Amino acid sequence: MTRRDIMKLAGSAPAFLAAAAPPQAMSQQGASRMGIAVTAVAQRMRQQRGAGGPGTGPNPLELLEYCRSIGAGGMQTGLSSLDGNEARQLRRKAEEYGMYVEGTLGLPRGDSDLPRFQDAVQTARNAGATVIRSVMLSGRRYETFQTAEAFQTFSTQSWNSLTLAEPIIRKNRMKLAIENHKDWRIDEMLALMKRISSEFVGITVDTGNNVALLEDPIKTVEALAPHAFSVHLKDMGVKAYEDGFLLSEVVFGDGYLDLGRVVNILRQAQPSVRFSLEMITRDPIKVPCLSEGYWPTFANLPGRDLASMIRTVRSHQKPEPLPTVDHLSPEERVKVEEDNNKKCLAFARDRLNL
Repeated sequence: MTRRDIMKLAGSAPAFLAAAAPPQAMSQQGASRMGIAVTAVAQRMRQQRGAGGPGTGPNPLELLEYCRSIGAGGMQTGLSSLDGNEARQLRRKAEEYGMYVEGTLGLPRGDSDLPRFQDAVQTARNAGATVIRSVMLSGRRYETFQTAEAFQTFSTQSWNSLTLAEPIIRKNRMKLAIENHKDWRIDEMLALMKRISSEFVGITVDTGNNVALLEDPIKTVEALAPHAFSVHLKDMGVKAYEDGFLLSEVVFGDGYLDLGRVVNILRQAQPSVRFSLEMITRDPIKVPCLSEGYWPTFANLPGRDLASMIRTVRSHQKPEPLPTVDHLSPEERVKVEEDNNKKCLAFARDRLNL
């Protein structure tokens, strides 16, 4: 399941809170300060969509209650569906609960899309968000583009979208956080930040995505941390297969990332940055870095990075298979997802001081 699939499958049925622990139960155990990225509840949204749930994303008011019920300290989600009264209600609820709200929003595609973007930014501000996460590519670079020319066209379009968005973000005194989303390698992301050179444009640092681009997670975090406006915190499992390696978000502590070091690097660079859990419960994705089709957009990728990643996979893969869920019923997938999220929240609270 890709993040594009997640958003297509999203639903806003009132049953979103079904099977969640009551808020008082979690408050007795102690809540984490870490929040939930909407992609961490993809299976729950998928189940509701299958049950006929309407809409294009979970109702933010219901999602806030759900996040609170499982002990999360906030949420990052789309807010554009809210009207003015609902946005202010969400802000009041979040403040009452001591939780944070971050938005997620697509960049403007052209001049005609600016009113949509402006309205969404204002709604996010009314809802209490100060950070809006966005992406330039919804898929994966090595799957989306078959030629270097196609990737260059995307790069030009992305830059145009960013330059359209920046004045609106600046006018509203908001922070726009562009995620490293299996699209830009470290040097490309840093060049983008230098080129835009805006105090209102930074990065949603995803701690696992650049593994798919053959980059070390610690080096990625160290390089991007000075620009961090928000964080997608995740642990990663790896396993070799014939064309490269499998990559999977796994429960905190089950993967190979040094999460304590990751958190410390980000905190030192940006003491007030918020961490959102992105434990996407799905089957592993394939990173076919040993196949010809992976390489058309990576003309300058050093061979030593490929060699280093292959060594990493061999040294960190476990004998057992990576977790899979597609064979389970929708109800079973939702249960696994919620269990995964609760385990990660507990680990973050008890081991990472989040």
